[in-house]
Amino acid sequence: MADNGKEKWQEPTGEMQKAGYGKFLRPNTPYDSFMEEQEIPIYRDIGVEKVQNLPRKMWKRLGGNASFIQLLGTEGLWGSYVVEVPGAGALNAEKHLYEEQYFVVEGRGTTEVWAEGSDKKHTFEWQQGSLFAIPMNATHRIVNATSSPALLLAGTTAPNIMNLFNNTDFIFNCPYTFTDRYKETADYYKPNEEIEPDPVRGLAMRQTNIIPDIVTCELPLDNRRSPGYRRIEPHMVGNSFYLWIGQHETGRYSKAHAHGSAAVLICVKGKGYTYTWPSTLGPTPWKDGKAEGVRRQDYEPVGMVSAAPMGGNWFHAHFGVSSEPLRLSAWFGPNAPGRERGRPGEKAIDYGAIEIKDGGTAIAYRDEDPFLRKEFEETLGKEGMKSKMPAEIYKPEA
Repeated sequence: MADNGKEKWQEPTGEMQKAGYGKFLRPNTPYDSFMEEQEIPIYRDIGVEKVQNLPRKMWKRLGGNASFIQLLGTEGLWGSYVVEVPGAGALNAEKHLYEEQYFVVEGRGTTEVWAEGSDKKHTFEWQQGSLFAIPMNATHRIVNATSSPALLLAGTTAPNIMNLFNNTDFIFNCPYTFTDRYKETADYYKPNEEIEPDPVRGLAMRQTNIIPDIVTCELPLDNRRSPGYRRIEPHMVGNSFYLWIGQHETGRYSKAHAHGSAAVLICVKGKGYTYTWPSTLGPTPWKDGKAEGVRRQDYEPVGMVSAAPMGGNWFHAHFGVSSEPLRLSAWFGPNAPGRERGRPGEKAIDYGAIEIKDGGTAIAYRDEDPFLRKEFEETLGKEGMKSKMPAEIYKPEA
């Protein structure tokens, strides 16, 4: 040991010895340390059947019982937490340099949003099923309209910002107003139902800062994940936080596909399960005797699953097994598909929706592991239902 109590660095002796420990424990990121300092539970796993069941503890900074949720594969990519708004009460007002959005799990109330130094305040209502976003660095306060606690699920880019700046005083006390993101116009939190193509992949998009109810809202036809699949991308308050809302018809399931980590699926209607496995196991892990490497997460409203955990590039498929359609919302943080790192103007493909034979990562139904279809049909049978998957999609190509 060195005289100052710190371990002394040792230069390798001889040409065959390597410097360093070789094996070590990964250290905390600034965001990991921030979560621990808040003294509330931190949930880490591949998923959770219902966030309502997570243990919660008083979060002094916000003023409500809460728990962090950091699903495997999302570390450093984006953050999440679930928080109670006290009955007939409110959370503490706050502002911060990271993006934030909320899905209302239970309850109803209002949110107040204003810019620092301004006497103009937006106040809008929310209810169970509402989705809304907070403009970056705008002050906001969440108020409960009932005597029972409300429960909200939040998604944030706090890990990205905290790991970059590593200074919470700056993040929570910066006076700058992002006028390009926050407008004091009367219609700022008026729902916009106009559908337009997103500028990168041409998928259905809505530019809106609030959706009153994502559980029942209309979704346009998409067909990329399963026959009859419907989907919309809300783009909210100028955030880079990417998400979509999608729905599989009753008796149908998604085509397995692979991509990197970040995507977390949130069940908002119906119930079901997700299988996910490393792409290195191939498209047919059960058939090839590699089923021990497959992970499964069951869920109901409001459950969550990390679609491509660990190091990412995992296949995953989603199965609805209730009498109502399976509706999911996928949250990615600032990690939007189609916007991955690369050269500007470089040709790219919507790989998750394009089959492997055509250069994508989607497993055609005819090429998937037979276990998936067999178990799905058996599970539906136990629920008194039948598969509505078209028989022709399993037939080999001519």
